[in-house]
Amino acid sequence: MSSHEATFEIDSRTDAYAARRVLERMFDTIREESRSVRDGTEDADDLLAAFEQLRDAAQEPTPGRLTVTYEQDDGDFDR
Repeated sequence: MSSHEATFEIDSRTDAYAARRVLERMFDTIREESRSVRDGTEDADDLLAAFEQLRDAAQEPTPGRLTVTYEQDDGDFDR
């Protein structure tokens, strides 16, 4: 499994706004994809709830750090 990580330091209102927009976009994308692919499944609801919590946490502009980790499995998708 390979892993990739990017960290974004939030030390201004502009940075906080950018982080909020990234998290809003991620939430919106996951919500839309979940509706079309996994609608009503428990794993989709859990995933959406987790990203909703992240999105909501970024509503207030405060200093902090946003870290994104992408872990890539070695196998293929089940078809």
